[in-house]
Amino acid sequence: MQPPDQPAADAARLTRAQQDAVAELLRISPVADDLGKLFQRSGFQLHLVGGSVRDALLGVLGNDLDFTTDARPAQILDLVRDWGDSVWETGIEFGTVGVGKAGFVIEITTFRSDQYDGDSRNPVVTFGDTLDHDLQRRDFTVNAMAVSLPAHEFTDPFGGLRDLAAGRLDTPAAPEQSFGDDPLRMLRAVRFTSQLRVTPTARVVAAMTDMAPQLARITVERVQVELRKLMLTANPRAGLTLMVDTGLAELVLPELPALKLERDEHHQHKDVYQHSLTVLEQAMAQEDPAEGADETLRWAALLHDIGKPATRRFEPDGGVSFHHHEVVGAKLVRKRLRALKFPKNLTEDIADLTFLHLRFHGYAGGEWTDSAVRRYVTDAGELLPRLHKLVRADCTTRNKRRRAALQGAYDSLERRIAELAAAEDLARVRPDLDGNAIMQLLNIPPGPLVGRAWSFLKELRLERGPLDPADAEVELLAWAKREGLGTP
Repeated sequence: MQPPDQPAADAARLTRAQQDAVAELLRISPVADDLGKLFQRSGFQLHLVGGSVRDALLGVLGNDLDFTTDARPAQILDLVRDWGDSVWETGIEFGTVGVGKAGFVIEITTFRSDQYDGDSRNPVVTFGDTLDHDLQRRDFTVNAMAVSLPAHEFTDPFGGLRDLAAGRLDTPAAPEQSFGDDPLRMLRAVRFTSQLRVTPTARVVAAMTDMAPQLARITVERVQVELRKLMLTANPRAGLTLMVDTGLAELVLPELPALKLERDEHHQHKDVYQHSLTVLEQAMAQEDPAEGADETLRWAALLHDIGKPATRRFEPDGGVSFHHHEVVGAKLVRKRLRALKFPKNLTEDIADLTFLHLRFHGYAGGEWTDSAVRRYVTDAGELLPRLHKLVRADCTTRNKRRRAALQGAYDSLERRIAELAAAEDLARVRPDLDGNAIMQLLNIPPGPLVGRAWSFLKELRLERGPLDPADAEVELLAWAKREGLGTP
């Protein structure tokens, strides 16, 4: 059989992609075409551009639409002020006007022809006059396509459609120029690798590797945004691997490449780096599709073992230990995520999951007592559902018998939690006497002593379960006597 004509096959794929894009554009055309006619009547061009065209080709175009035009910002404002449901000018100094219309969030930007100073990522904003010039300054060819409105003419001067069909990530200009203009684009390449499931060209990878140190020019806030977007993609492992392989991770998340521990001669421990990536994927597999990506769980899965490099010890018997790596890891998580200016609550949740991820293994070999179950649930608090998923994901052994034993042990723990929860309120374990009762019984005023008494009763509740108030009072009085508080 004669092999298929490759150019013809590529052309067929591109034609199908264009047909899909037209279907997507028809969905938004009542708004987009109306806006295009508005600009056309005033003698201006309007083009759907960038990620909006790319997403239309992929069949995933949302309600956020990006347009470019030869109209200047003040002229854009005059045109859309009465047309839009709402208008905002927060990006007008960079030539962008925002418009809300019929549920769509629209950004319209004047053609750009920016110049960069080479020291920061901030361009000297210069407005351009041609669409091709505007497209050339964009980060990647797949983002350098445009569709004119209302005519729906497709413009693709740098082969973005062909690159998208081939699963290839390249730059319109030389990558050294593109990344030199804006080093953040290297992290965008990492994210697009995961988000779009594309492969960077050899020249893009080489430029990223050579120019990685230039990420120091980027503000930490922008780095954080890209990292968080990366972790929410469908395939973060691909981007994380690229980030490590090019050296970018050394600058923004050095704890990740640090997991590439040298194996000891007896191979007494796993490749912690690959293990962590696998745990991430196994955690993602447990996400509820209806709820979407769980950012907290994903970060905890990736970072749960970052305390291992600092705690690795080669034991006299030839083994390898990582004692208390969960404690060290939680501290490292807080330090790194605070440096990246992550939200405080997100940082604390990831650190807490890192700290708790080994708790199960302390009981995996034996029967869980009621007290141990209460402490496990109480310490996890609202993170318990995520902790369940993290612990299960952390099992990456290829030994089927050991894997089955670990999963069975965790099944047993979850059954014990359910049984105990049916008998008592595990979600809110509190002392059997409140602060007022403590002060009245011990005849003490508000202060630190009340807190100590409360903590004693909390520990008693965790150890023995719910007590009758009378029994709790007896225990509290006995504690007061042991503490030398005298007879109330």
